[in-house]
Amino acid sequence: MIHETQSKLAGRAVTLKKDVKHFQQPHFGGSEYNVEDYWDRVSDKSWMFSDGNIAAMVYGIRTGMSNLPIDDEVLYGKVGSFGHLVHISEIEETE
Repeated sequence: MIHETQSKLAGRAVTLKKDVKHFQQPHFGGSEYNVEDYWDRVSDKSWMFSDGNIAAMVYGIRTGMSNLPIDDEVLYGKVGSFGHLVHISEIEETE
């Protein structure tokens, strides 16, 4: 596990930035995102080593398409009933 403490956004509903792109969901940007916690705390490993996990694989594709940082500042949460990984930089500013 990379993050020893829970994300300050864990358990909160936040808004994704309007320009966030997702090749499977054209209206992903601007969506409400319900944060569970950092991905490595949810899965016990980096998204980069989450072989076979669909959400992590889709996030890996998005990193290449959107020039997202290749680090572990990645959250797991849901848009509607579907789980997604997003980089912390894709979240609108919070208080």
